[in-house]
Amino acid sequence: MLSILYGLSAAIGWGAADFTGGLASRKTTAYRAVFYGEIAGIVVLILAVMATGEPLPGLRSWLLAMLAGALGTFGLLLLFHAMTLGLMSIAAPVSALLAAMLPVVIGMFTEDLPKWMTLLGFGFALLSVWMISQGENGVTDILAHLSDLKLPLLAGIGFGLYFVIMHAATKTGATLFVPMIASRLGGLILTTVYMLAIRASWKVEDNSAWKMIALNGVLDISGNGFFILASQTGRLDVAAVLSSLYPGATVVLAWIFLKERLSRNQWIGIASALIAIVLMTI
Repeated sequence: MLSILYGLSAAIGWGAADFTGGLASRKTTAYRAVFYGEIAGIVVLILAVMATGEPLPGLRSWLLAMLAGALGTFGLLLLFHAMTLGLMSIAAPVSALLAAMLPVVIGMFTEDLPKWMTLLGFGFALLSVWMISQGENGVTDILAHLSDLKLPLLAGIGFGLYFVIMHAATKTGATLFVPMIASRLGGLILTTVYMLAIRASWKVEDNSAWKMIALNGVLDISGNGFFILASQTGRLDVAAVLSSLYPGATVVLAWIFLKERLSRNQWIGIASALIAIVLMTI
C-alpha cells in the first residue's frame, strides 16, 4: 500500500512538473526550461544532502543514476522535438504508454508475476495513460500518422529505461538524494551538449519565466523521489505504471488553472486511472 501511495505521489509530482514546465516553455524555449530546471533541482538536492548528511553511494550506483538521468532527458528532448513538429496528440500517448509498458515487461522476467488483479490494474492504467493524453480525435490522428511514431517511440524507450535503471541504482535503499543528484547531472550534461550542438541561446529573456522554471525543477525532483521510494518499497512494474499516470495530473491542473476543457477521452482516462488504483490495492 505504501508503494502505491508513493507511486501516485510520483505521478502527481511529475504531472505538476509537466504543467509548470509547459508554462515555462511558453515564456522561453523548452530546452532552456529543461536545462535551468535541472540546475534548480540540483541546488535543492544538494541542500537536502547537507541537511540529512546522506552518504555517497558506490560508483556503480552513481554511474547507473547518471545513465538513467541522461536517458530520461534524452526522451524528454525527443518528446519536445516531436511536439514542435505538430505531433503532440501522437507523441504524448505513445511515449507515455511505452514508458509504462517497458518496466512491466522487464519486471515479468526479473520479478515474480504479479497477482491477476494487479495485472488487470495494469491494463486499466495503460488505457488511462493512452486516453488522458489525447483529445477527441487522438486515436484517429495516431492512425493517420503511423509513419511519425519514431520519435515518440524512442522517447518512450528513454522514459522506460529511466524507470528500470534508476531502480537498479537505488534498490538497496541506502541513499535517496545523492543518486538523484547524479541523475540530474547526467541529464544536465546531455542538455548542455544538445544546446551547444544547436548553438542555442542560454538567455531567458522573460524574467517571469524563472519562477515557473524553479517550481518545475522542485516538482520534478519530487516525482523522482517518490518513484524511487515506490520502487524500493514495492514492485518496479507497479511503481512505474502508477508513476506513468502523470498525464492525468497535468490535464487536471490545466482544467483547473487554465480552464482548458477536458475531452470525453480524457474523462474516460481519469475514470480508468481510478479503477486501476483500486485494482492494484486489492
